[in-house]
Amino acid sequence: MVASSISGFSDRPHKKLVLFDVDGTLTPARQAASPEMIELLRALRKKLVIGFVGGSDLVKISEQLSVNGSDVMDDFDYAFAENGLTAYKLGKALESQSFIKFVGEDRYKLLVNFILHYIADMDIPIKRGTFVEFRNGMINVSPVGRNATIAERNEFEAYDKKHGLRAAFVRTLQEKFTHYGLTYSIGGQISFDVFPHGWDKTYALKHVADEGFEEIHFFGDKTYKGGNDYEIFSDSRTIGHAVSSPVDTIRILKELFAM
Repeated sequence: MVASSISGFSDRPHKKLVLFDVDGTLTPARQAASPEMIELLRALRKKLVIGFVGGSDLVKISEQLSVNGSDVMDDFDYAFAENGLTAYKLGKALESQSFIKFVGEDRYKLLVNFILHYIADMDIPIKRGTFVEFRNGMINVSPVGRNATIAERNEFEAYDKKHGLRAAFVRTLQEKFTHYGLTYSIGGQISFDVFPHGWDKTYALKHVADEGFEEIHFFGDKTYKGGNDYEIFSDSRTIGHAVSSPVDTIRILKELFAM
């Protein structure tokens, strides 16, 4: 099985896989990747296998990584959206998972009702819209709302760092819904993800377990405990690289792989 899997990448001189977080690692939060980043990734792909592991859905990630009309499926060997719960290898869909099937409609409704009441009572400078975004493998919760502008996102991020709103919100949910078997992971600037235990970014590693890669590298910016890159960054199956920005990612890639 290993031989047949690896043969799909027989053109690569190095049997290594490099996985990337998206927001804050390949792109500024919810913004597009720079032409320099895409050019470097295309050059890197000639040497080894690359993929992204993002918490957002595939549509949002594609918007960020499709530069000048390119197709994100053509630039990455692996596409892992929603932590790998929606997954593609060389453009072909792999097995997916469903958050709603795991939780159940009745329990899901109780959870979302509580979240919306909590947000309604939060005293923050602005609120926009889409406070709970339902995805295939998780839900994304944003106190300020995902419709916030870039400037409003930056303002909320600074406000949250000072007041710890998301961290307090997560603690409340952990206490209230401890029997649900859910993980709460803070990522990006304005939100946190909610998903079943084990459905963090390490889920993506299930899809490459039989590929026979000599090394699996992971680049991410939220690598601290509680951040949505922590589990895969610290996993024994990966070599983790903590970055502070896309510029930092480019620097480390050039040093590490002699680009």
